Formats: sequence, C-alpha cells, structure tokens
Amino acid sequence: QVQLVESGGGLVQAGGSLRLSCAASGRTFSTYAMGWFRQGPGKEREFVASISRNGIGTSHADSVKGRFTISRDNTKNTLYLEMKTLKPEDTAFYYCAATVGLYSDRNAYYPYWGQGTQVTVSS
Repeated sequence: QVQLVESGGGLVQAGGSLRLSCAASGRTFSTYAMGWFRQGPGKEREFVASISRNGIGTSHADSVKGRFTISRDNTKNTLYLEMKTLKPEDTAFYYCAATVGLYSDRNAYYPYWGQGTQVTVSS
C-alpha cells in the first residue's frame, strides 16, 4: 500500500499561483501512476491531471490546460501540481491519488487517496 499526504494549499488572489505537493510513503512510489482531483463546494469530485509512473505521460483537464502542470520526482517520492493564473472557480479541496494501473482521468480507477488540501481563490 501507499500513504499519501498533500500540502501546499491556501488562500490566494485570482491570477496568483500555488504549488501543491503530495508526499508518498510505503510501497515504491515509482510503481504507481498518479492523479490530482478536486472537489468544489456542492460539486462532485472531478479530474484535474494525471501522470504515468515514469513521468513521461501526462494528461490535464481542459479546464486547467495551459495553467496547471502535473509532475513527479520519483527520487523524492513526491507528486506536484503547479497552478498558475488561478481563478475563483479553481476553489476546491485538492486530492492526490495513486493506482498501480495506467494513469487515468477516472477517479474510480484510483484505490489510494490522500486527505486533501484546501485551495481558495479570492476574486
């Protein structure tokens, strides 16, 4: 199993930037494909970005393309989400997730989840 802990959330003004981190422990990090998901107030959890085990393959939701970038450092057992040009609609709880399968945009495909970190973007 893998344990995941997110950090880096906070309050930021529209147009600002944040970098989220997800620290993994337990089973070897590089054996997991990873994803970021978010859940805004009154909304269902939605896909943000995903990345392959070696970091070469990535996918980003249309709503964040060009603004958010997913990356990973397997030597540090850490997943990242660089977020730029933040908008109020990006306000949500952000979760990282892990799967031993291929990277995917489906949250049901990920059995391991962190507790999340809150991102609030003020207008």
